[in-house]
Amino acid sequence: MKKILNIVSSAKGEHSYSNKLSNAIIDKLLTVYPGSHVKTHDLTKNPLPHLHPEQITAFFTPEEKRSPDHKELVSFSDQAINDVREADIIVIGVPLYNFSIPSSLKAWIDHIVRAGITFNYVNGAPVGLVTGKKVYLAMATGGVYSDGPMKPYDFAEPFLRYILNFIGLNDVTTFRVEGTGLPHLKDAAFPKAVESVKEFAF
Repeated sequence: MKKILNIVSSAKGEHSYSNKLSNAIIDKLLTVYPGSHVKTHDLTKNPLPHLHPEQITAFFTPEEKRSPDHKELVSFSDQAINDVREADIIVIGVPLYNFSIPSSLKAWIDHIVRAGITFNYVNGAPVGLVTGKKVYLAMATGGVYSDGPMKPYDFAEPFLRYILNFIGLNDVTTFRVEGTGLPHLKDAAFPKAVESVKEFAF
């Protein structure tokens, strides 16, 4: 039995391929780990605030000196970090927006990557403090970015792998539904992605 955190970032709702792929991953996980609990944070419905001056000030103000407003601002980050810490498995839906991740997902990243809480520096080198978890990225792209001429323009997966590793989440697997915008690939794109999930040894 596992605790699964499902992070939704697509603005397309039920029509989103990243959401559908995330659901396929979660369905497989529930088969492998029956009785597991899934907690979903839909960043399109409950977004975290993008960083602004007061947010930064709140982060770097010692806890005992924070104003009520600061405490409220920090609470968004504290809850997001707590969700990550409590999870055994994290599934992140990643639609490719303008060659990168949605701003709502970037805001979530900015709230969970905090010095002294999810990472530290030891002898000048970063050390992630969130460890022992499995992460699955459910990526959806209209073109093909896993290989070929467009691969260098996928700035989403390399960034996510780096920043997640930075806080200690270094066990990351990516599933892709790609080619949904290409006439010769779109019909087979999602079934192919689901098949890769079914064949994967979770």
